[in-house]
Amino acid sequence: MKLAFSTLGVPGLPLTDVLRLATTHGYHGVELRAHPEEPVHPGIGLAERADAVAEFKAAGVEVLGLAGYARVAAPGDDEPVVEEIHRLLDLARDLGAGHIRVFPGAASDQPREEADATAARRLGTAAEYAGDLDVRILLETHDSHRTGADAIRVLGPVGHRQVGALWDVMHTWLGGEQPLETYAALAPHLGYVQVKDIASAEDTTPLGLGAGVLPLAECVEVLSRHGWDGWLCWEYEKRWYEAAAPLPELLGAGREHLARLLNESA
Repeated sequence: MKLAFSTLGVPGLPLTDVLRLATTHGYHGVELRAHPEEPVHPGIGLAERADAVAEFKAAGVEVLGLAGYARVAAPGDDEPVVEEIHRLLDLARDLGAGHIRVFPGAASDQPREEADATAARRLGTAAEYAGDLDVRILLETHDSHRTGADAIRVLGPVGHRQVGALWDVMHTWLGGEQPLETYAALAPHLGYVQVKDIASAEDTTPLGLGAGVLPLAECVEVLSRHGWDGWLCWEYEKRWYEAAAPLPELLGAGREHLARLLNESA
């Protein structure tokens, strides 16, 4: 498996510094948070995109994916959501990224069947365009659809190879799902896995990998046992938890922890 980290952990950091952290600590890739607060987002021009590609190439680091914020199950018209996905797909193509992340984002008062159908319809609409660009749209296990069982209710009806799943291990755990259950649900659709650690279900402040309660060892063991050989991406949510320790000082130990888990499960 290859290792990456998300720029959510180093909000607003220039690409040069992000890439220095990746190469210094031995990460193979970076997941870019595609938000206007960040150096790379759908609003930047072609020259800035080309510069970003050159920086990644020079560093020998891959752009794993773009973490976008489209909410595919949310109430409202389809067109703005599909357009937001298309803009993310265009940026991913220009950067050479293989994936974009979208959220479910159903409203709390939305009937489940309606939310599932809305998400499937929008993802199905965007799938053909994604295929033309050779980029996969990944639905994250998050918010209204936090478990693999939730996500498969959307992904199953879509049934398109360009639409898959992003397994966030915190949300499936908070949803009461065991790693083997999650893997069984998502395996045919799995794009990559977001790892993280927290103190408890009540305190989701990010911690260094291995310092909390999330079943990271079990997740890695399940993936290894089934021969899955994709990406593990550390999503450290510093942007939302200002009091959390700075990610740069944790990156080395985090990589060592993941490498140890991989060795133990080999």
